[in-house]
Amino acid sequence: MKHLKLGSAALLMLIFSQAKSQKTAFDKPDQPAKCKNIREGKFLRPNYPAGIWYMTIKDNIQTEYFNNGKDYIKSSLVFVDDCNYKAIVLDKTVNDGRIRIGDVFSNKIVETQDNALKIHSKIENSQYEVIYIKVKK
Repeated sequence: MKHLKLGSAALLMLIFSQAKSQKTAFDKPDQPAKCKNIREGKFLRPNYPAGIWYMTIKDNIQTEYFNNGKDYIKSSLVFVDDCNYKAIVLDKTVNDGRIRIGDVFSNKIVETQDNALKIHSKIENSQYEVIYIKVKK
């Protein structure tokens, strides 16, 4: 059990450290950005198998799944406008200390192309660029 927790924590840290370096070409970005694509669906990250990470959004609840869906982080989404929203952590199964219940991530959709969304996410003094690919409504 201890190895499972350590493995999950290491995986979570890897995912967040890689979020900064994700690169997906937005050769012909939507004008204007299709920000409402984030409101509902299933999302993946480029080069991440669904078994490592996937996310669902429904009824302003975002759930990120790790470890083949065994672990999750559930957040409430509060939309400031179509392209800006806050994700407030409600519940989680991973206890790595990096993300806590009540943490607030400020997110801005900066670019979209087809089913891809480029998001700048901030929490405290950290900022991440994350690419999501919408695979299902």
